[in-house]
Amino acid sequence: MRPHKTIRGHIHYTSRKPGREGVERGREHFAITVHADGRRTLRAHCEIDDDPNVLRDVTLTKNAQWDTTDAFVRLSVGDVDTGSSWFWFGDQGADCEGWTAARGRFSEHEAYDQRPLIFGTHPIQGDAWHLAVIDRHQASPIHLFDRFLMTSLDHRGATGPSLIWHDAGMRIEYVGEETITVGAGTFDAWHFCYGHRGSTAAGSNDTNEHPPYEVWVSADDEFILLKAQVSGYMMTQYELASLEVNAGGV
Repeated sequence: MRPHKTIRGHIHYTSRKPGREGVERGREHFAITVHADGRRTLRAHCEIDDDPNVLRDVTLTKNAQWDTTDAFVRLSVGDVDTGSSWFWFGDQGADCEGWTAARGRFSEHEAYDQRPLIFGTHPIQGDAWHLAVIDRHQASPIHLFDRFLMTSLDHRGATGPSLIWHDAGMRIEYVGEETITVGAGTFDAWHFCYGHRGSTAAGSNDTNEHPPYEVWVSADDEFILLKAQVSGYMMTQYELASLEVNAGGV
């Protein structure tokens, strides 16, 4: 019997814009390996059909404490090779070795006193993993993150990939427990919201103001993306269409 657990899923991207409700606008196929020592590796293949189309392949590894240890991102925009980069996170800083069409070959180092709790690589399943660092039992449901690293500040992740600080701050609210039904079945879920829930702010990619982004994840140790929806100028929805879990053992 395999010593690790494997999880495979398919996330369906659809539009919620008037006149395009329910129209498929992309998809994400992901596989997660959960090792006996608590390490997790996400492999995500993400496609956005909206022009210019985005094709992204991501490999992201977290340790048992949900710290990012390393990652790899390959990006294509408009069917043109944009670049690829490898990332490594230590206790005092993060390193990137990459090549992009805009910059050519480069090496980067970003120092920090404390490991960033979040590293944004842009898969929707990756967004679900960010929520593993939230303390759902604290007195306030609001969690504030002042600064963290990303591969791109573009809302579609269509630039870079490189190391870039998100300095605008981020607000995440834990809404509560729910039971929801999606294409992959019925699940107990934890409901979160990036940004101000219920806000009518449209947001803008140009100013890096992201509209409210509601996310439902599996109520277990894996934080599988079940459903998500973004309002404002994006008006999009994500839903888990299929899920396969192969449990490990000894």
